[in-house]
Amino acid sequence: MCVDEFFTVARQSESLYECKKSKFISNVFPVENADEAEHLLEMVRKKHWNATHNVYAYTTGLNNEIQRFSDDGEPSGTAGRPVLEVIKANNLRNVLIVVTRYFGGILLGAGGLVRAYSESAARGIKNSGIIRKVNCNIYEIVINYDILGKLQWEFEQRNIKIFDTDYAENVKIKACIPKSSICDLEKLVLNITSGTAQMQLTGSCFIAVDM
Repeated sequence: MCVDEFFTVARQSESLYECKKSKFISNVFPVENADEAEHLLEMVRKKHWNATHNVYAYTTGLNNEIQRFSDDGEPSGTAGRPVLEVIKANNLRNVLIVVTRYFGGILLGAGGLVRAYSESAARGIKNSGIIRKVNCNIYEIVINYDILGKLQWEFEQRNIKIFDTDYAENVKIKACIPKSSICDLEKLVLNITSGTAQMQLTGSCFIAVDM
């Protein structure tokens, strides 16, 4: 299934949640694939090698093709699965959450563990922030200097992003436009520049946009 957009976390974060003297430290990461998730997971395990548990869950793929989690010694279903459910409840893709627990001496019970791990994961996501990424076509456009200001204004009105500008003999810019947009970028640029622009489609990628 073709995906035109998805939600993920904006940045890595670390959060602390305390419950009945147990400390729950959530580390949240945006990831591109399962290999990256496993690498970051191992980094957290090494950092918190003396923790009671390093529970995790992650999803990767535009359709969440890969979903993995671990209770890491907690009673089955009380830790990794609740963290995964928080990820899914926020409709996130490409995210890893590791919740490290330092036992405080008071048993929480199955229900208490589910609530604690869920709360820790939710706080981590809140601290990381959520962004929307949109599948965009990327164009390379070469124009004369005297047209640049007009082109920038027209792009701004249509929420077309310019993410790189090279000032040489002519101006070379890289712009992106969502694949789902009804705007015909090539036609727009040629109209603005009276046919003098040189442009080509160079690829596509997912780019973060304002929520």
